[in-house]
Amino acid sequence: MEYSLNALNQWIVCAEHQFKTQLAELNALDAAIGDGDHGSNLARGFAKVVEKLQAEKPATPAALLKLVGMTLISSVGGASGPLYGTFFLEAAKVAGDQLQLDDAGLALCLQAGLAGIQRLGKAEPGDKTMVDALSPAVSALNHQAGLEMAAQKAREGRDATIPMIAHKGRASYLGERAIGHADPGATSASLLFDCLAKL
Repeated sequence: MEYSLNALNQWIVCAEHQFKTQLAELNALDAAIGDGDHGSNLARGFAKVVEKLQAEKPATPAALLKLVGMTLISSVGGASGPLYGTFFLEAAKVAGDQLQLDDAGLALCLQAGLAGIQRLGKAEPGDKTMVDALSPAVSALNHQAGLEMAAQKAREGRDATIPMIAHKGRASYLGERAIGHADPGATSASLLFDCLAKL
């Protein structure tokens, strides 16, 4: 499969719609173990991204991914802005000057994005963070399992955070009280892959 500039634009527009419609659920998940604004932050950030994409029309996938990353960093507060911003900026670096990405190219971009998040957040799988959804999803892409399988792995990774004790972020202060709640970052990451699977 090839991922054109238009396809990647559709991915981001889908994500904006998902975060807008799931805003209350993401905020509720974050309220249980964090500060309750994960959905509001992502909805605001991706709305700004779509606004910029409509005005600027990037010429390459790398330019699009860079615009997404820079906009999220500048418009989303808390930890999720820098983390998701880094994800897209690192993916943009790997995309280079290609006019479209193939399956292997997309996998390399998202692998770089995941590595960037892990460097910034110092999180590993099992820490009850977005990495728990992103890591198995990216691994599926690296093994050429396809987008639908990657999205399924992201959802499974999200669900796997429910019985976990958090080791990063505000939720880590809750200890065992964080058990029983899906991590909001893992949930938003699974929504991002749900949109990717629709391409």
